Amino acid sequence: MRFALTVAALLLAAPALAQQPRPATCSRDLFQNEAGFRLQQTRLAAVGSADQATQCRTWREHVGYLQKARTVFATCQSGAERERNVAEMDGDLVNYRALIANRCGGR
Repeated sequence: MRFALTVAALLLAAPALAQQPRPATCSRDLFQNEAGFRLQQTRLAAVGSADQATQCRTWREHVGYLQKARTVFATCQSGAERERNVAEMDGDLVNYRALIANRCGGR
């Protein structure tokens, strides 16, 4: 009986826990994400014909950016928009990590 009450309490609390207040910095963080994406696209395009060491360094830096951007989306968005953006970041992270592993010796 006690277990059933605990489960019921958790189920009732789940919506409230899922809708925790967002940080006050979310508007700024989302704006910076957008600006950062434009900068990253420029940087990635610029190294298209660069030497492998430069490409690898840029791809690693991009992975770091994607991780930060994912955190912002996960923290500051909700609903379908959040799910779409987090999934896109996860997919890009998988792709860039595979690229680094294949072209940069996994370093």
